Amino acid sequence: MDETIKVQWTKRVLYFKTPAGTSRGVLTKKTSWYLLLKDDRTQELKAIGECGPIPGLSVDDIGHIENILTDICRNFHPDQWLNGPRLERFLSVAFGLESALFDLQHRQDGILFPSAFTEGRYDIPINGLIWMGNRDFMHEQIASKLEENYRCIKIKIGALDFLEECEILTAIRRDFGPNRLQIRVDANGAFTPDTALRKLQKLSAYDLHSIEQPIAAGQWKAMTELCRQTPIPIALDEELIGVTEPEARQQLLDEIQPQYIVLKPSLLGGFRQSQLWIEHAEKRNIGWWVTSALESAIGLNAIAQWTGSLNNIDKSMPQGLGTGEIYIDNFNSPLHLQNDTLCYGKHMGWNYRNMGI
Repeated sequence: MDETIKVQWTKRVLYFKTPAGTSRGVLTKKTSWYLLLKDDRTQELKAIGECGPIPGLSVDDIGHIENILTDICRNFHPDQWLNGPRLERFLSVAFGLESALFDLQHRQDGILFPSAFTEGRYDIPINGLIWMGNRDFMHEQIASKLEENYRCIKIKIGALDFLEECEILTAIRRDFGPNRLQIRVDANGAFTPDTALRKLQKLSAYDLHSIEQPIAAGQWKAMTELCRQTPIPIALDEELIGVTEPEARQQLLDEIQPQYIVLKPSLLGGFRQSQLWIEHAEKRNIGWWVTSALESAIGLNAIAQWTGSLNNIDKSMPQGLGTGEIYIDNFNSPLHLQNDTLCYGKHMGWNYRNMGI
């Protein structure tokens, strides 16, 4: 490691434009920590990585995250941190550290993974995310996404009455068939094992692409039965978080045999760990896609670039990415949307200095 590099960390609270509803509750703000790699002589920022755990979902011990970040800054030996045991319960920190190192490696103003995506020659198809809320709020979001020509939307379900959610899906399918609009739903573990199959059978009438995490994580036997009997492809999401041992990953996929897995690098421990999930999945003919997890533009930039650099990605598969427009006070970044594709404007700049970094 370059001896002229000095490592610091800082914290920022991001505020949602509109409260973000999931089956686990409503979010109005989110905290992220940032590892800053600077030139020790000039204090010029050379690289940055975001550590953005989500309370109640990440395995990170958030109460001690600042202690770990301080230790990293005092003893900056990246290989020891990433290959050692201390970050096994701080997976968002591992993601932030790994992101910063890729950023430092290329030193091209935020280019971590050079590819056709960062050159502007390939745009990533994405799904439009519909947050939970009352019926009018959800209808408003759906109408907005359809006006923006999204061909795939993902609807958070599990907070409203189930029949009311089915009525929303009925209204969508009345106007937009599966050839025009792909629909994914995400239950975030809201169903119970006793009712899940019955609800999946009801949902199958809407020609859904998939359902993410129908029941809460950790119920392998029940999830295995669901994946075996389901009329709708099931994608594991929360089920993957915290499963870090190679043998445990393989056992999970072998036992449950899901149709898809959803990769959230910032919650799975970074890109290397996410790549291992992909390798295990592909050996078992399990599909996959990448999703962001409420990162600011800094973490999202890293995830989008990594996604755009994957040679084995299904380019027709919408990914769960965006531009971070959910926040009032996000960073400006080269990421922008063209209809339902995420693009990288290599001539667009950042505004770190204006945001206190």
